Amino acid sequence: MNEKGNSDVTRSTSTAFAAALATLFLICGGAGAADAPLALKWAQLVPPKAPIAPSSRTFFSGVPSKNDNGEPAPPPLPEGKFMSMKRRQPGAGTPPAVVTELNGKSVQIGGYVVPLDFEATSIKEFLLVPFVGACIHVPPPPANQIIYVKSARGIEISGSFDPVKVTGTLKTETAFTGLADAGYSIDAEEIERITP
Repeated sequence: MNEKGNSDVTRSTSTAFAAALATLFLICGGAGAADAPLALKWAQLVPPKAPIAPSSRTFFSGVPSKNDNGEPAPPPLPEGKFMSMKRRQPGAGTPPAVVTELNGKSVQIGGYVVPLDFEATSIKEFLLVPFVGACIHVPPPPANQIIYVKSARGIEISGSFDPVKVTGTLKTETAFTGLADAGYSIDAEEIERITP
């Protein structure tokens, strides 16, 4: 064979090898990518806001403002009594604003544990919240910023607000708990403790 023939064979072999490698990468890489959970950030759980109509409220005018339904505001509470009033979670009484496109998706999200059901130091149900202190302070965050997590195996915790990363199937189902309403729930497949 001459030099030109060897060059054509080498080029054709290289092209075939590259095509086979690319096909293998697409088949194997594509399957792995499809199985990988979606890495969520807390902001992605809040749907895009609809434009807000301008409010007719005047803050310091001395005229009682109206609530979001257009009804007159409740009368002011006597001095010092506001602390004894039960606070409502933002958006309570209405379905939570959730991102329905995330329903049924395999996701992974980090947050902090607020235990609900535990035996000694093992918990099987908890609220996952975006920041330390959520649900303990009044009022709790909006429902679309709280995820109800249920784990068949449970996890060991050292205290409230342990940082974790949860992987599982996200559902856009409201969960009503004694602490707060959660706009999402996850059946946890894996819970990874994050050490600071």
